[in-house]
Amino acid sequence: MATEMALVKPIAKFGITKTPKWNNPSVPFCVKMMSTTTPTPTTTTSSKKGTKKAIKETLLAPRFYTTDFDEMETLFNSEINKNLNEAEFEALLQEFKTDYNQTHFVRNKEFKEAADKLDGPLRQIFVEFLERSCTAEFSGFLLYKELGRRLKKTNPVVAEIFSLMSRDEARHAGFLNKGLSDFNLALDLGFLTKARKYTFFKPKFIFYATYLSEKIGYWRYITIYRHLKANPEYQCYPIFKYFENWCQDENRHGDFFSALMKAQPQFLNDWKAKLWSRFFCLSVYVTMYLNDCQRTAFYEGIGLKTKEFDMHVIIETNRTTARIFPAVLDVENPEFKRRLDNMVAINEKLLAVGETDDIPLVKNFKRIPLIAALVSELLATYLMKPIDSGSVDISEFDPQLVY
Repeated sequence: MATEMALVKPIAKFGITKTPKWNNPSVPFCVKMMSTTTPTPTTTTSSKKGTKKAIKETLLAPRFYTTDFDEMETLFNSEINKNLNEAEFEALLQEFKTDYNQTHFVRNKEFKEAADKLDGPLRQIFVEFLERSCTAEFSGFLLYKELGRRLKKTNPVVAEIFSLMSRDEARHAGFLNKGLSDFNLALDLGFLTKARKYTFFKPKFIFYATYLSEKIGYWRYITIYRHLKANPEYQCYPIFKYFENWCQDENRHGDFFSALMKAQPQFLNDWKAKLWSRFFCLSVYVTMYLNDCQRTAFYEGIGLKTKEFDMHVIIETNRTTARIFPAVLDVENPEFKRRLDNMVAINEKLLAVGETDDIPLVKNFKRIPLIAALVSELLATYLMKPIDSGSVDISEFDPQLVY
C-alpha cells in the first residue's frame, strides 16, 4: 500500500472505521523506534537493542486492517461466483510475476550523504515522513500476506497476486526503513507485527478503500517525481528519484482491485454502491488534505505548494476512480475546495485545544462545537451533487500506465 504518500493504504490506510471488539480505540497505538546512536536520556529509554521511542497513533495516522476472510473465500470461489474473469486475473498475475522493480530499490551512498546535510526542522519532517510511510506500507504487507494465505485453496491465482503484492509492500517498507537508518533510526517491524491492533473492514469496504489508496498513491508519487525532475534544486533526499518506478507498483495494485470489484458487480451497480463510493472518496480525500496541511513544511521543503499539490492529486485520482466507481464526488466544483479549507481551519483549532494546559474535561467541552462544525462540513461535502460514473462492462484486461 502506498505510503503516507498514498494516504490510504490501506484507508486500508485511512478513514472512519468500524472497530471490532478486540480493538479499543481509546488505547493509543505505539510503534517502537530504535536509535543507532546514543540518545538523550531525558527523552528516550535504553535497552539492549537500542533506544526506542513511541509514536502515538492519531485518527489520521496509518492503521492496520483486517477483514472477514470467510466472506473473502466465498467471493473468490469460482464455483459460487460466475462473474470471476479467470483470464483477466491470469493476465494480471503475469504482470506481477514479471516483477519490473525487482532490482529497482537499490540504495547508494547518496542517501546517507543527503541525510547528513539535512538538519533542523526539515530533518525531523523527513524522519516523520519515513516513519509514517514505512508504517503504511507495512500495514499493506500484512493485509495482503494474510489474504494470499487464506485464499490459497479457494482461488490460487488471486491468492498468488495478493502474495506478490505483499512482496511489493514489504520491499517498499524495507526501503523506507533503510532510509530511517540514514537518520540513525529504524522501525522495529518485529515489535510492530506482534503489537499491532486491527480495524475491521468488510471485504467490499476493503476493495473501495484500497483501490483509492493505491491510485492516490500513484498520483502522489508521480506528481512529486515530475516536480523534482523539473526542479532538481529541491531534490534534497534521493528517495524521490525512485518514485517513477515505485508509483507503477501502486498503479498495478489499483488495477488488480479494479478487477476484483468488476468480479463483484453487486459492489458497483446499485444505489448503496453509489453512497459507499462517495463516502470512501470523501474519507480518503479529506484525510489526505488534513494530514498534508498539518505538514506544509514537508511539501514546502521540496518546493511544492501543499494545497495546490493536494488538489491536483485529488482531481486526477477522482478522474481515474470514475472509471470504475458508480459515483464520485464533484471535486472540481470550487465549493469542494472551499469546504476542505474550512475543515483545515476547524482541525487547526482542534489541535490548538489539545495543546492547551486545560484539564481534559475542559478540553472536551471546547472540542464539542468544533467537532460539530467539522461533521457539518463533512456532511455538506458528502451531500454535494455527485457525478455518476463507472462501468462494470469492461471485460477485457487492458493494462495501462496512467502516466
